[in-house]
Amino acid sequence: MLDLGRNARSTRFLAGLTAAALIGLTAGASAVRADEAQAKSLLKAMSDYLAAQKALSFDFDSNLDIVTKEGQRLTLASSGSVALNRPDKVRATRSGGFADVEFVFDGKTASILGKNANAYVQVSAAGTIDQVIDTLQNKYNRPMPGADLLLSNVYDEMMASVTDVKDLGSGVVGGVECNHLAFRATDFDWQIWIATGDHPRPCLYTITSTKVAGSPEYRVTVRDWKAGSDVAADDFTFKPPAGAQQLDVSKLANADELPDIFAVGGKQ
Repeated sequence: MLDLGRNARSTRFLAGLTAAALIGLTAGASAVRADEAQAKSLLKAMSDYLAAQKALSFDFDSNLDIVTKEGQRLTLASSGSVALNRPDKVRATRSGGFADVEFVFDGKTASILGKNANAYVQVSAAGTIDQVIDTLQNKYNRPMPGADLLLSNVYDEMMASVTDVKDLGSGVVGGVECNHLAFRATDFDWQIWIATGDHPRPCLYTITSTKVAGSPEYRVTVRDWKAGSDVAADDFTFKPPAGAQQLDVSKLANADELPDIFAVGGKQ
């Protein structure tokens, strides 16, 4: 048992742990497969696998870091689910400490329901899943959770601004063996853990800001993955609950993962 009251011994013990960790890291780093072509091939295989799935569903846990003006790092946690039928049907839910939101796209109209407020918005957004994701994010500032992984060409979208690629070997996420890849882009770093085998699905996806003090991260952990005939049927029809109020898209509060109480660049 450690005697934490003996400062000298504790300091030496912690220093030893740090040295051991550094030695282990150095040794591990020398064995890392720095094969950029292999890493790109693994990401492309995931992208092709996802694009080939006409129907898929999964649950997710997400964590969004924010850094206050005082330098305090806070994490907002949410969980949800996604079901889609390509090319133009999506249903997604997200529940967190500030909001309980459902999103439905039927190929013609995008609907967002704030369950806690019993209010919803609808916008015309005819087109594909790719198009509605782009419309919601760029026109209405309503990004979908993990939207990068829902696109029809994940590889090209995610590699667009990449400047460095690393294959970090194996990792395990939720008991699933994964290929661990790391990428650097212009303003952020990102990593992805892709299940090995014939179904190279995403298991964990992280984005780390390199331009914001404190390096806040966004993390999505994917679980209960289903594809093809294993996906439960869904009619993708939006049915507002009784008494729900329809609002203008700008009026639905806390529909994003960053709640309205956190003003970006504003007063805390």
